[in-house]
Amino acid sequence: MRVPPVWVRRLVIAPGVVLVAVAMLVAAPVWLLVALAITSLVPGIFRLPRVLWLVTVYLVLDSALLLAMFGLWIASGFGWRLRSAGFLSAHYAVASLFLRALFWMIGVVLRLRIIVTGDDAGESRVAFGALFASGAPLVVASRHGGPGDSFTLVHTLLNGVHRRPRIVLKDTLQWDPGIDVLLHRVPAQFITPSGFGAARTGGGSRVEEQIGALARGLGADDALVIFPEGGQVSEARRRSRIERLRRSGRRALADRAGRLRHVMPPQPGGVQAALQAAPDADMVFIGHTGLDRFQSLGDLWHELPMGKRITIRAWRVPRAEIPDERDAQAEWLFAWFERIDAWISTQE
Repeated sequence: MRVPPVWVRRLVIAPGVVLVAVAMLVAAPVWLLVALAITSLVPGIFRLPRVLWLVTVYLVLDSALLLAMFGLWIASGFGWRLRSAGFLSAHYAVASLFLRALFWMIGVVLRLRIIVTGDDAGESRVAFGALFASGAPLVVASRHGGPGDSFTLVHTLLNGVHRRPRIVLKDTLQWDPGIDVLLHRVPAQFITPSGFGAARTGGGSRVEEQIGALARGLGADDALVIFPEGGQVSEARRRSRIERLRRSGRRALADRAGRLRHVMPPQPGGVQAALQAAPDADMVFIGHTGLDRFQSLGDLWHELPMGKRITIRAWRVPRAEIPDERDAQAEWLFAWFERIDAWISTQE
C-alpha cells in the first residue's frame, strides 16, 4: 500500500490516532463489557477483549510517543537542535521506554516470554549480552519471521544489551505515526523492498546506497539492523527467489536454497553495502522462533499467542573472519542462513 505524503501523515493520520486512542480509552468500560458478553461466540478464551485491550494500549502508547516527540521538538528550539547528540540520546531513551512498556503489557496480557541465548546450552542472558559487548560497531543480520520481529529485536537491542539500533525497514511502517516520527529523527532507513514477481517494486543499487549511508559512521555502541531475506517467508517468494538464482546461472545455490525450510535465500547487496561503509564492524546473526506461524493479522487473530515464548539466538563473527571479496561474501552469508535454518529446525 502506497505511503501517503508527509503532510497527510503529520496533519491527518497522527492527530487521528490520538483521537481514536482517547475515544477507545474513554469507552473502555463499555466495549470491555460488550466484548465479555459476546466472548462465548468467539473462538478462544477471552480472545476478543484481549485483542481490543492490546489495540487500545498500543494506540495509547503510540499517542504518548507522538506527544513525547512533540515535546522534544519544542524543547529543541522548535527543531533547531533536534539533530544534536543530546536530543538523539533523548529520542533513544523515549524509544526504550515505549518498547519496555509495550512488551511489559504484551507479557501481562498474552503471557509472552522472550528467551535469549548466545550459546547452545539453552537460555543464557550472560552469553547473549557478551555477543553485543561494546568496543566495535555491529551489523546485525536477522531472519524475517512473522510480524513484530523487528519490534522484538529492537527492544532486545535497546533494553537488553544497550545498543543503539539503526534499522532498515519497509516504507509501509510509516503508516504508524509514532514510529514514523521517531525513526525520521534517529538514524534509520525506510526502503521499498524488491518485488518477488516479474515486476520489481524497489530494491537494487539505490537501496544499497541508502543502507551504506546509514552504516557510515557507526559507533562502538551502535548496531545496524538489516533483514537480508527482504520480507517474510512465503512459498511464492521462496519459489521466485530460487527461480531468480536459476536464471542467473547459480544452479548449485538454487538447489541449496530449495533445501531451506524456515528461511529464504538472503539477498547479499544490503549486507555488503553496510560492511563496506563500516569497515570496522563485526557481524551478528540472529535466528528466532515463536513468530513463525503468525504471518498475518488473521493468523494472530485465529491463533492468539497465549503463553508463547520467542527464542532469540545470536552468533557474533569478528571482522577478521568476514570475507572481503563480494562473491565470497555472498556465499558466506548464504551459509550463515543455512546455519540459522538448521538451528530453527532443532527448536521445533
